[in-house]
Amino acid sequence: MEAIVSPIAPEVWIRLEEARPTGDGLIARLGLPSVTDRLMCAVDARGGRHLLIVLQPDEDELRDLQSRGLSVLTRELVVQGQPSARYMEVECHDATGYPALDVIGAEIADGLLTSGRQPAEIVKHVLAKWRRFWGQLPRRTLSREEQLGLFAELWFLSAWLLPRLGSTALVAWRGPLGSRHDFEWPDKSVEVKGTTSTRGRIHQIHGLDQLMAPENGPLYLFSLHLREEAGAGNCLPRVIETCRHQLASDGEALGRLESILLQAGYSPIYEEEYSKLRLRIIEEVLFVVSEGFPHLSNLSFVGGIPPGIEHVEYEINLNTFDHLIVARQPDQWSF
Repeated sequence: MEAIVSPIAPEVWIRLEEARPTGDGLIARLGLPSVTDRLMCAVDARGGRHLLIVLQPDEDELRDLQSRGLSVLTRELVVQGQPSARYMEVECHDATGYPALDVIGAEIADGLLTSGRQPAEIVKHVLAKWRRFWGQLPRRTLSREEQLGLFAELWFLSAWLLPRLGSTALVAWRGPLGSRHDFEWPDKSVEVKGTTSTRGRIHQIHGLDQLMAPENGPLYLFSLHLREEAGAGNCLPRVIETCRHQLASDGEALGRLESILLQAGYSPIYEEEYSKLRLRIIEEVLFVVSEGFPHLSNLSFVGGIPPGIEHVEYEINLNTFDHLIVARQPDQWSF
């Protein structure tokens, strides 16, 4: 989900580290006191980090040992300065996952504040999303260009494909998995391009085969013209959350979405950073890459590609190619 609550601040853990306990005890303090008084951060004698959710007598317990690097137990605990109580304990066993734990804590706090569900259901929902990412957390954020590219693909998926094709549209999303085109069907392919150029439909093409049609059927190019604006309503985490909502009733498809996002280098750990790139949709159009469409191929070079040239990148301008537009909105495109 798009982060509504900011991650747990580093200062919370710093203050706990300064008072690290001895033996088997935990020392704890509220993790996000402005949001909820039910979520606490705790450290043990080794410096290991825990999230504690105090449970009411009628609330369900949860035990989850399936997540790599995380475990969830329910047990009676005596927290320094607090009476004995029943807590749901989320323990992080991998220090490299501490930044992710801060985001997980924020999502749990948000659920406690807004969802009305039992803590066990909230934690299960949050961990179901994070379990797919935990073992392969990206160690860097996506570049601005990578964010724009992923946003464009997800926009095409969410606005053009899922409302008409349902979860089967995910099978066609092949770009992050290394395929030549971003979306591929047996009888057609679609290459997706996003741009924030002030000059209009200016797109970067990577390689001589990116605009080559598939063997069976036409190639289309989806052009998404964006403008970066601080007050815009769209961003990468928001379009991802829209896709998750569209797939909420299909657990298998939701899992596939998360796996593809992981392959694309996306991780929820950086959602707050990704939310800063706010985008307004200026234009979305679908072109057919047919005769007259500007592109290069091996045949563009008399005598073939010169020796020693391994990769070609170039820029195309589609501002004067309206005659090749086949759709300006999803219902104008016939599958």
